[in-house]
Amino acid sequence: MTAKRKSKGAYMISSVAEMYEIHPQTLRLYEREGLLKPSRTEGNTRLYTEEDLQRLEFILSLARDLGVNIAGMGIILNMRERMEEMNRQMQEFVRFVQQEVAFRAGQAHADPSQGAIIPIRKQPVPVSTKGKKK
Repeated sequence: MTAKRKSKGAYMISSVAEMYEIHPQTLRLYEREGLLKPSRTEGNTRLYTEEDLQRLEFILSLARDLGVNIAGMGIILNMRERMEEMNRQMQEFVRFVQQEVAFRAGQAHADPSQGAIIPIRKQPVPVSTKGKKK
């Protein structure tokens, strides 16, 4: 469900309630439960950003389409945030590995033993015959 938005910016609670056909008390409840965190003006008026509206759309889809209660929404949103953070960390790790491989490949071009990810032994390791049955 996507509401029609006039422009980018911040929206007051009455506008958001009207756009999504919900009561302002529902928005206040979601805020009390920690599901939404709109910013506030100096006069303490709630202002909902585009990010808040996207989060609200997700919350409403959980409630309306899947019948999830408020406690379940909190768990799902928390897990979603954790998964996004893990995904961000994995992307950082992949970038690091790519940079490291590129760096080592550049070193390998100059000196193959210096660019190897696994060190190359220069002398063969003697094979022991102790303990083997004849």
